[in-house]
Amino acid sequence: MKTIFVVEDDSAINELIAYALRGEGFAVSGFGNGEAFLNALDGGLPDLVLLDIMLPGQDGLSILRRLRENTRTQSLPVILLTAKSTEYDKVVGLDSGADDYIAKPFGVLEMLSRVKAVLRRAGGAVQSDALVVGGVTLDAARHIVTAGGRELPLTLKEFELLRYLMEHRGQALTRDGILSTVWGYGFEGETRTVDVHVGTLRQKLGEYGSMIETVRGVGYRIGGGK
Repeated sequence: MKTIFVVEDDSAINELIAYALRGEGFAVSGFGNGEAFLNALDGGLPDLVLLDIMLPGQDGLSILRRLRENTRTQSLPVILLTAKSTEYDKVVGLDSGADDYIAKPFGVLEMLSRVKAVLRRAGGAVQSDALVVGGVTLDAARHIVTAGGRELPLTLKEFELLRYLMEHRGQALTRDGILSTVWGYGFEGETRTVDVHVGTLRQKLGEYGSMIETVRGVGYRIGGGK
């Protein structure tokens, strides 16, 4: 089992990330500040670190530089989390040795995909079986969706929306839940965003679009029919 350390001072975000990662089979330890995280490294290194930049006391970039200067931790995979989304901040983080960068708000599926991608690059490949519903196949590792054997040109959000529906086949998913998971816990848009993306996704799925069912008063569900 792969171990991930989450260094994030917002307890709600920390718990959300930990919950999602544990659901994917990872062991997770959360830390609210850099000091607690650095002390925990004495007991053993995780397989990956999700590190917030804006931390109380020592900030994430300073911690990252310390990790890269220490021969024991210089190769430890690190993904930065931050509310800052400017190109400058991203460049500074990557130049400091980060393996990837996620700007808040972020969708849970996006975060999971980035974690698995970094682990694969680091040599810790994560098993990821393709999802199949009816004639539709979604390969998360290769980021490919086919319907009736035909590859579909989906946008990132369409891909993540379809993946979320397929992972919860047969379950009625609320618009609010879909919005939070796919678009991010802090997304300021409306649930109409979900309806629009479902519409375009159905169109791209063609004859298989009817598998995405509207659950009146709730949201959407994907079934197993054609």
